[in-house]
Amino acid sequence: MNRQRRKFLKAAAAGGVAYAFGRTPGTVHAQMSGVGGLGDYKALVCLFLFGGNDSWNMVVPTSTAEYNAYARARGGGTSSSLAIDRAALLPVTRVGQLPGDPSFGFHPSMTGARDLFNAGKLAVLPNIGPLLRPTTKAQYQTATTTGHALPPQLFSHNDQQDQWHSLRGRTVLKSGWGGRVADVLNAQTSGQGLSLNVSLAGQTYFQAGEVARPYVMGATGAATFSGFATSGVGLARRTAFQTISNSSASATANTAYERSYARIQQRAVQFADQVNGALGSAYNFAALPNTGATLSALQTQLRTVAKLIAARSSLSMSRQIFFVSAGGFDQHDDLVADQPGLLANISSSIKAFYDALTEIGMDNSVTLFTHSDFGRTLTSNGDGSDHAWGGVQLVAGGAVRGGRFYGDYPLLEINGPLDVGGGRIIPTVSADQYAATLASWFGVGESDLAKVAPSINNFATRNLGFLI
Repeated sequence: MNRQRRKFLKAAAAGGVAYAFGRTPGTVHAQMSGVGGLGDYKALVCLFLFGGNDSWNMVVPTSTAEYNAYARARGGGTSSSLAIDRAALLPVTRVGQLPGDPSFGFHPSMTGARDLFNAGKLAVLPNIGPLLRPTTKAQYQTATTTGHALPPQLFSHNDQQDQWHSLRGRTVLKSGWGGRVADVLNAQTSGQGLSLNVSLAGQTYFQAGEVARPYVMGATGAATFSGFATSGVGLARRTAFQTISNSSASATANTAYERSYARIQQRAVQFADQVNGALGSAYNFAALPNTGATLSALQTQLRTVAKLIAARSSLSMSRQIFFVSAGGFDQHDDLVADQPGLLANISSSIKAFYDALTEIGMDNSVTLFTHSDFGRTLTSNGDGSDHAWGGVQLVAGGAVRGGRFYGDYPLLEINGPLDVGGGRIIPTVSADQYAATLASWFGVGESDLAKVAPSINNFATRNLGFLI
């Protein structure tokens, strides 16, 4: 590669290389041939709550005995109490609830989630987390001597984020479970006009595949190369760039690295055009409007997701997994003051996204689900809570069998049967079961579930049943 060409490509990289990991080699031509092997459209949307959501305040028991245990554990009646007043909770009735069953309510700021739950469009997973196999308190306490397998580095942000993203357990994996779903479905989706996995919140382990590659874009669209106008000098600059990159990508005299780099630049320009063109002509949602309302950062991400779903036909899409995120959940301090706003944003964003999908008749085809680093301690550290293990997650969409809990809500009791110390609760549903249920609905066959969720065969229930 000559010096002038190298200098040009290096300068161009700042405009798009971070957004270029969109396709595997050989699939660019295939995008023109349409989608094969799948006769419908489905999308999964992973909403990651970075920092570790204190979800014991998100869905709270309201029946007397259970609420009293919760209030005691959370320091009720003290100056450091984290407990929500029972009268303020938003009560719900679960499908099939019988007289005498424990009752529950949503955090008072979560009216949108409560409404979706009551409408049967949102389900609660009340005690879920990374597990390699079912685990009792005794097995946890004796694991170092008995060899009972536990996820490594429990209570660590980075490690537990990786566990949720990859389900890797104690092995080393290069791929995330969303990426492995794309790998399994690669033959049926290779003709799509965009990668199956799309992140609007940066590169993520969750979407990394062994074969399939994710596409990373901004919250409002794909980044474009600066200086590439549609006329005049800008158009000439773009034409020159394409000539150089095309030549570099095909020149056998170049190294494999140089050719690969040039192809990345080609794809960056190509996919930015496709994505932004599709977004520019996409539906304007009343629930997530382009103008006239101030959207949160999460709502802005979800509006772009909704627009890409609306534009699915122009991009020849049949399956998509989106990654969006919200931060601020590592609440060692100021939990009582800050949590209402955080949970209100999550609740209203999920509700607005669901409402936007109903506007285009796609609510039954899209399922949103939450992840977070871990649950948090029942006990207060004085102004917040600390890192723990099991916690509550939410699933929303038209295909969700909502208004139900999937799994048992634990008794929130200090030193109780699931407390391994400091109010850290052992999960009773595994992240592998969660992923396998979502992957099955998405189109992954039974024989491939262990590729997606490596520990699934250690659990008697492979499908939790929250999707139609």
